[in-house]
This record gives sequence, structure tokens and C-alpha cells, in this order.
Amino acid sequence: MCGIVGYVGRTMDGTALDVVLEGLTRLEYRGYDSAGVALVTDDGVSTEKRAGKLENLRSALEAHPLSDARTGIGHTRWATHGGPTDGNAHPHRGGEGDRLALIHNGIIENFHALKKELLAQGVEFRSETDTEVAAKLVGREYDRLGDLTEAMRAVVGRLEGAFTLLAVHADSPGVVVGARRNSPLVVGLGDGENFLGSDVAAFIGYTRHAVELGQDQIVTITPDGHSVIGFDGSPAEGKAYEVTWDAAAAEKGGYETFMEKEIHEQPHAVGDTLLGRTDESGALVLDEVRIPEERLRAVERITIVACGTASYAGMVAKYAIEHWTRIPVEVALAHEFRYCDPIVDENTLVVSISQSGETMDTLMAVKHATELGAMTLSICNTHGSTIPRESDAVLYTHAGPEIAVASTKAFLAQITACYVLGLYLAQLRGETYADDAKAVMAELHEIPAKIEDLLGRMGRVEEMAEFMADTRTVLFLGRNVGFPVAMEGALKLKELAYIHAEGFAAGELKHGPIALIEPGQPVFVVVPGPDTPHELHKKVVSNIQEIRARGARTLVIAHDGDEDVVPFASEVIRIPRCSPMLAPLLAVVPLQVFALHLASAKGLDVDQPRNLAKSVTVE
Repeated sequence: MCGIVGYVGRTMDGTALDVVLEGLTRLEYRGYDSAGVALVTDDGVSTEKRAGKLENLRSALEAHPLSDARTGIGHTRWATHGGPTDGNAHPHRGGEGDRLALIHNGIIENFHALKKELLAQGVEFRSETDTEVAAKLVGREYDRLGDLTEAMRAVVGRLEGAFTLLAVHADSPGVVVGARRNSPLVVGLGDGENFLGSDVAAFIGYTRHAVELGQDQIVTITPDGHSVIGFDGSPAEGKAYEVTWDAAAAEKGGYETFMEKEIHEQPHAVGDTLLGRTDESGALVLDEVRIPEERLRAVERITIVACGTASYAGMVAKYAIEHWTRIPVEVALAHEFRYCDPIVDENTLVVSISQSGETMDTLMAVKHATELGAMTLSICNTHGSTIPRESDAVLYTHAGPEIAVASTKAFLAQITACYVLGLYLAQLRGETYADDAKAVMAELHEIPAKIEDLLGRMGRVEEMAEFMADTRTVLFLGRNVGFPVAMEGALKLKELAYIHAEGFAAGELKHGPIALIEPGQPVFVVVPGPDTPHELHKKVVSNIQEIRARGARTLVIAHDGDEDVVPFASEVIRIPRCSPMLAPLLAVVPLQVFALHLASAKGLDVDQPRNLAKSVTVE
């Protein structure tokens, strides 16, 4: 999740570089692996960029100072296309004499086709990024049109995917042009100066007057004002608002905690993980998966290795992959994998799941699998980390950096990536469910909007959490893909609220755990959709009746329109309807929100729970 800053001014003390670097500093919380700036000076456009942290960029600027400027853009990059190197860092140059500089957040899905077109015309590239394609295109259009806003408009209609673009040109001092599609961009309004940022944190130290841009809009800022048009050139307006929190809270984007912010970023986490995974015909194309197709077709067994929340994503994946491919899947806790004499061979695909890519237990499991001759594929959220480097292939989740220790958006992104992998294997095998891959992918693309809808319904869940702050134990029940969701809900409550919580397979209840049920015992029940096969819906409704009859307080998560649960539920938490296999992406959200607000009601630190670390680097 890259950070973006733009600035133009005429009366402020200091230079554009000061403003841009301060903005990038405030955006460091987003996570990044390189940084760069471009300034419009009297000599043209000057740039400096470096891999690594902002300190590397600052050192380079001290060694080679840039001329003073009143116009500038800055960027912190989280690598997607091409590794974290100086050459791949933003800004990128374009136009005659490289007089244009451009920065970019997001993914341009059709950059391969556009780059091929430019290469055929003799254009030379210096990086591996999709961003440089946009820089070359906007630069070429500026040379033709002589207007930066019109040059941007001529290009954005050709781009597919999610992107925010900012550009400056040596021949247009005092102008920064930005464009957004499926990626945030905010305008900051000052006196004799104006700002652009991927987050208001970029300029909160200078102004609280902001304008939120709509979808498919282009903004032009000058020292004296701003103007907005649609991608089609029609006049448009952004939504003006006042930022009500101070600079100290800016890094959290106005949310009280990183976890709350990351819960609300989940629609983007899922959507961005799906971006660029299909071609024009809707077929899955996984460029990151470098294992030859013939080897993947020969896979006879899949073992998923992961720990904690990631292992629950793996359990969801087991149900989905076996359903779509008929390949047997085993889920192993990574820290047990090496010590259970695992049965793997050259036709086994070992899939590791890790947010950080540095989890030591998981890394050692991957190395052991390699020693045994298995194929290894990593699902990871951090580019350049160790586990992807040790694996034969990688499937990156594009959730952006996750700061809170307890995982939320990374979990949904991991499940999404597992779905993509399963559907890709089904497509390769061409068996019974291969034809369903396109339909499932189409529904997956609808899920982000459903998560957004669901997040708007969480008022009652927050109230429940606050008046249950003194609860000492909570149980969670689920069946099929709802079982790992129940365990994840329990884990979140353990991590954040430090109370006893357990997740069970609902059918296991009568084999012992029902002894825990007593009057008033709160029990969350994840109910499958009414159209779930094998009459699982009826069976779970029966489970609710069993515990309600023994005095439990039943907190039921059910699909919209499911009235069968109402007579037996103390509370019904509704989620949008979806196919049974995709339900975890929705059902887990209320459990995250509940754990967050119960812990907050207890006065606990939800971002940094006691005894826990974001990346476990010891085995």
C-alpha cells in the first residue's frame, strides 16, 4: 500500500522537498520498501530515489542536494511489479528529455500489453514496474498535447486495474495532476498552497481542509486552487470535509487504532488480491507462480503449512481446493510439520501461508519440504521476504502492510489467495469444476462491496461487545468452512481481550463440549447459507436449539433472509448472501469487530496485545 504526496505552493516558508518528506514520514505506517521524490526546479525536473527506508533517501539528498522548488511529488513504494531496488523505486520518467515524472499506487493490470506496444515503437524502459508504462504514456501525450491534465486524461482511459497517479512536468511548474481509480487520493486545501495524498496524514500538519475525490476522477492542483474532471472530461467535484482529528492520530487515518483501520481496509485487501489474476477472457493467469503447468497438473497431494490465523486460512483452503480439484489437502501446523515424519514427494505441493514471510516455524517447514523433494509455493503479504525466496513459487496477497499484531485484513487476503490458487489448479486440470472457475472468480469480485456493506451494519455488534466487557468465556461454533471461522473468532478474543474462548466444530458439541453450556453462556454460531449442500444449514439450526435449550445466549451469524434461525437466536447478526464456499470472507468480519470493541471496552491495547509479536522469528 504505497504512500503518495503531492505539493504546490508560492508563499510558504521552506521548500517543496520539506513538505514532501514530512508527508512521506507521516505515511511510513503504511509500510514500504523504497522511497523517492521529484521536484520541479528552474533546471527542470530533478529526482532522487532509493531502496530501503526513508533514511536512505534522506542521506542521498544530503549527499546530492536538489535545487529549491515549490512543486514536488513523493512516494513510498511497497513492491508489486519488480523487486525493491533503486531502479524500480518511484518516480519514473517519461516524455521527450525525461521532463515528466510520475508516481503510482496500485496495479495496472494491462501493463504487459501496453509495454509491448511501447517497446514496438522503440521506447526504452529502465525498470520492471507497471508504473513506468504509465510514465511513458503520459509523457508521450504531454509532448503531443502540451497540457498535463489532458495528457493524463488521454492515458487513464487505457489503463485497467486499480491506480492512483500523480505527475509533474518541467514545462508546467506550479502544477501537479492526479488521477484515481479504485485507489485513494485526497486533496488538501491550504492558503497559497495545495496538497495531494493517498491519506490525509500526508498533509495534516498543514491543513485540515480536505476534498475526497470520487471514482474515475482527475484533479489538478496549483498554488491558488484545484479543479476536478471525470475521466471523460466532464466537470466534476470532490466531496469537501474537515478533518476532525490532529496530526498525532494521522498515521491511523482517523481511526482510533490500526486494527480498526485494517478491518475497514478489508474490501481493498480482497479486491487488490484479485487484481491482475485473470486475462481478457476471464481465465486465471498467475504470472508469479513459476512452477511449470505440467508439474502442477501432476500434483497428487497438497499440504498447507501455517501457524495461528494463517492456519485457519489454510483450513478454509482445504475445503475449497478439495471441492474444486478433488486433490486431497492436508493442513499442518508449521511447527509440527518437521517432526511428524511428513509424507511428501515430488508430486506433493506444499503451500506455506505467512503474512510477514519471516515466520520461522513456517520457514523451517518450507525448507524441510524442499529437502524432501516437494514443490513449494508461498502465499505471502511481504515482498522480498525470506519464505517466498525459499519457495519455488509465490502468490502475493496485496493487502498492504498490516500494523496491528492481531491479523484481520491479511487473513481475508490469504483466504482470497487460496481460493485463487484452488481455482487455478482446477483450471489446469480441466476436470469437473474447471468450468466453474470463471463463475466463482466473478462472484469473488463482488465480495469487496459486500464486505463494505457489512461493515456499515456493525453498530449492534459494537454495542454487544461493550455490554459484554465483563464476560469471562465465549464459545464459537461452525461447520464446514464455518469451523475455521469459529476458531479464528475465538483466537481474536484470546489475543485482544485475554479471556477464555474456544472454537468448535458444531457437530462435536454433543461429544463433550456441550458440558460447558450453562445459563447465560454466550455462544457465537456461524450458520451456513440455506443452500449449503448436505443439509448443513438444518443441522446447525439444530445445534442452536440444543444449546439454547440449555440456557446459552445464542449469537447467530446468518445470511440475509435466513428466517429459520430467528426463533432460537438471542441475537441475529446478518451478513450478505453469497455462495457457501465464499462465506468465510464475510462471516469472520463481525467476529473481528466484536473482539476489537470488547477489548477496547476493557481498556486494552488492541494493536499491541501483551506477549505477542507481529512476526514470529524464532521456532
